[in-house]
Amino acid sequence: MDIQVYSCGLLAHRKRLYRCALGKGGLTANKREGDGATPIGRFPVRELLFRCDRVSPPTTGLPSRIIETDAGWSDDPADPAYNRQIKQPYSFSHESLYREDDQYNLIVPLGYNDDPPVAGLGSAIFLHIARDGYSPTDGCVALARSDLIIILKDLKNGDAVVINPPPLSS
Repeated sequence: MDIQVYSCGLLAHRKRLYRCALGKGGLTANKREGDGATPIGRFPVRELLFRCDRVSPPTTGLPSRIIETDAGWSDDPADPAYNRQIKQPYSFSHESLYREDDQYNLIVPLGYNDDPPVAGLGSAIFLHIARDGYSPTDGCVALARSDLIIILKDLKNGDAVVINPPPLSS
C-alpha cells in the first residue's frame, strides 16, 4: 500500500487526509545533505523505531526496535556509515535519535538514499511526530502523534510513502 504525501501539507491514507509538516526547503527531486528539503519519490517504509520510556509499542506490521539512549543517525557524507543508524559517542557528524523533545518518540525511516547510500544526497528522512503548529522539518514528513499511530496500524513491509504524487482529484 502506498501513502501519498502532497506538497500542500496533506498525507492521504485509506481515503482519509491528515495534516503533515514537510521540509523547510520545500520539495525537491534533487535532494542534498543539509538543504532542508523533502525528497520527491516513492520510498519504502523500513521499520518502526520508538522510545519505550515515552510510548507503548504501537500496533504495526513493521519490524520494531527500541531507540536506545546512545542511538544516533549519521549525516556526515565523509562517514562510511552515512545515512545509517550509529551508536554515540561518534566521531562523525550525526543527530541523536534519543531527543529531549517528542518528535522522535516514533520514527519510521524511509528508504531514501539507503540502498546503498550515496554521500551528500541526504540522510535521515523519516516519518515522525510533528512539532506543535506543524512547523517545517529538516526534510522529513511529520504528523500528529495520534495520526501516526493510526497509520502505523496498517503499515507493513512492502508499503511505501510517495511524496509529491499527482494532484488530489476533485
